Amino acid sequence: MNNDESSRGWLAERLLPGGTEPDPRFTLANERTFLAWIRTSLAFLAGGIALEAFALDLFNEDFRRGLAAFIIGVGLLIALGAGVRWLRVEHRMRQRKPLPLPLIVPLLGLGSALAAATILVVLALE
Repeated sequence: MNNDESSRGWLAERLLPGGTEPDPRFTLANERTFLAWIRTSLAFLAGGIALEAFALDLFNEDFRRGLAAFIIGVGLLIALGAGVRWLRVEHRMRQRKPLPLPLIVPLLGLGSALAAATILVVLALE
């Protein structure tokens, strides 16, 4: 182990062992993508909380709580997926391997479509 590798710190060595250090621009781009997914996750969390707090008279209580919990759950899954994706991409870059497929994208699309369709159906039926 040379000084460059040991200066990465114990956590980096534990999470990303081996390989070669990628160009910092790619690592920083990976970090910006992670932060974009985190912002999306926060938007889902805020949307679920807002639905529960401000839509009291639009939906019955059980449905509203269920839908809010679903939206918050999608936000939680996006945050977890963002962390996993960041780690997988960083590992692949260090190993000089092809980048993994972004599995978080279908989750976001499906979760958004289900939440929007459910709200549209309920509003149309009232």
